[in-house]
Amino acid sequence: MKLVHRRQFLTLAGVAAVAACARRKPKADEAVTAKGTASAGESPAAGSVAPATSRRVKIVSSLPRTGSANAQTTTTVNGIKMAIADAGGKVGDFDVVYEDWDDASAKKGDWDPEVEAANADKAVKDPDVLFYIGTYNSGAAKISMPILNKAGVVMISPANTYTGLTKAGLGEANEPGVYRPSGKINYFRVVPADDIQGQGAAEWMSKLGAKSVYVLDDRGLYGKGVADVLVATAPDKGITVLGREGVDPKAQEYRSLMTKIKALNPDFVFYGGTTQTNAGQLAKDLVAVGLNAKLMLPDGCYERAFIVAAGAENVNGRVFVTFGGVPPDKLTGKGAEFVKNYREKFKSEPEGYAVYGYVAAKCALDVLAQVGKKDRAAMRTAMEAYSQTDGALGTWNFDKNGDTSLTTISGSIVRNGNFEFAMMLGAAPVAAPAPNSAPVSAVASPVAP
Repeated sequence: MKLVHRRQFLTLAGVAAVAACARRKPKADEAVTAKGTASAGESPAAGSVAPATSRRVKIVSSLPRTGSANAQTTTTVNGIKMAIADAGGKVGDFDVVYEDWDDASAKKGDWDPEVEAANADKAVKDPDVLFYIGTYNSGAAKISMPILNKAGVVMISPANTYTGLTKAGLGEANEPGVYRPSGKINYFRVVPADDIQGQGAAEWMSKLGAKSVYVLDDRGLYGKGVADVLVATAPDKGITVLGREGVDPKAQEYRSLMTKIKALNPDFVFYGGTTQTNAGQLAKDLVAVGLNAKLMLPDGCYERAFIVAAGAENVNGRVFVTFGGVPPDKLTGKGAEFVKNYREKFKSEPEGYAVYGYVAAKCALDVLAQVGKKDRAAMRTAMEAYSQTDGALGTWNFDKNGDTSLTTISGSIVRNGNFEFAMMLGAAPVAAPAPNSAPVSAVASPVAP
């Protein structure tokens, strides 16, 4: 997402500054139980500590609920609610309460560093909070990860893909250690990272017969990261990188840039960016100048909002999008059952990250049942050893860095104003650390190419 779906740039120095100064109370939150009841503001303000309630456990999510990412995060939240509803709102003797927190602000229309820091601080100070599902944007994760790590609160992301959050040598020099001040891992993600997705994009271009690509990125943590991997791996696939540059994600238009690229006549333009960092406008201008290249995008654009922003007439048949997993309508087994239940419950189609919200919440519920007591340290230890068998994403486990063992991604083409599944893309991680134990399966669910 991943990450957008996840993904804006923030320097590591800025992380510490924001975390230190953000102590304001965000707007009242919605507290939702699995049975559908809701109340406002159950969590204490950042700076106060509520007494622990022995029979109540909170799962909170921190996702951008304000702005254009709302449609995607709504389906993620729906997935979380479904997992808790499946458990009947209880685990053993515990009543499970879910709170849907917004990490975006109206002034930004997207995730806001101050809001994300305040959310993490609030979670730490509420002893009932044992699990923090988030974030959606990788830049936001950089803010909350060290705050939650110091307190040992388990953090599970359904969408972050920036490699440096978990893997050394693939991001900034002090990553991921800077996010783990306690020296222990409390951050886990259920989606494959950008090192896998960037390779998958190069693999797909090669299969489509591409010989050249011009690479752009939004200068953000997620966008630049996935573009870096593409640039590094494209030559191995027989693809020449004709140029590489960052763009202003807030520019009004990109016609002069597209005219320059047109003169090079690449087979593909790759944009490491998201719907929120102007991928729609870039697609419009690519068409407007008569550039014949196809456009490939990462999962930050795998949402209906991108097609709306770009205009279906500009993207039909020429836009290719990678996604860290299997599209909802191609899930099998328990995954297909999830999609069926989602459609029945919400009378709509789940977007790409709905099932990852569901799986993230399922991880939390399973570990709570296993530990059986309100102990953050015990939850963190149990999550390190967690594995899932025959779940909505198949059979998988977390490796020693907190990454999912799943490495298969998918490719979809925009046709008739919708994303249409094209093929599965299997990519081995770049310099991936060895997992704690070999996964039973590295494929989410069997899907015919």
